[in-house]
Amino acid sequence: MRLILASASPRRADLLREAGIDVEVRPANVNEDVAPGETAEDYVRRVAQEKALAISQTSPGRHVLAADTAVVVEGQILGKPSNAEESARMLSALSGRSHLVISGVCLMKDGQTVVDTETAVTVVEFAELSPGEIAWYVASGESMDKAGGYGIQGLASRFVTRIAGSYSNVVGLPMAVVYRMCTKVGLLLS
Repeated sequence: MRLILASASPRRADLLREAGIDVEVRPANVNEDVAPGETAEDYVRRVAQEKALAISQTSPGRHVLAADTAVVVEGQILGKPSNAEESARMLSALSGRSHLVISGVCLMKDGQTVVDTETAVTVVEFAELSPGEIAWYVASGESMDKAGGYGIQGLASRFVTRIAGSYSNVVGLPMAVVYRMCTKVGLLLS
């Protein structure tokens, strides 16, 4: 059976397809603002659940997968930059230090969570970035639709000195978590 992905992220759909998972993309339109006092893990879990629910309620009998990813540096959640200046600020905050990439993953059917929503955490370390490197990367446009203002699978790969954890999580979907969740409910992934 074809899995529905409740996400507009082409990177998530690509990861699933590259792993041999047949996927239908149906983006969910939910509020992705961080609630006051909400931790990063609670935030990504909640948004993943809300995305899954929005699509699952209109897709009877179908399994719906949703995810949300946050980049966290020194306890601050970095979302997607809204402009070049915000992108440059995010990259400056990441420069020369480690940060966390946290994803929440939810699998639903008929509006009910079928496996507990899970989170994955990856530690990413950036090299020290010069103002010129930051300006160059921002000018590339690659940072604008990505949490934390960078894509590890693209031009920003040159800035990453180390990762600890799931690479696919940093791209936007922890595939080992997805595989475990899908096999737990007997979904055929071929």
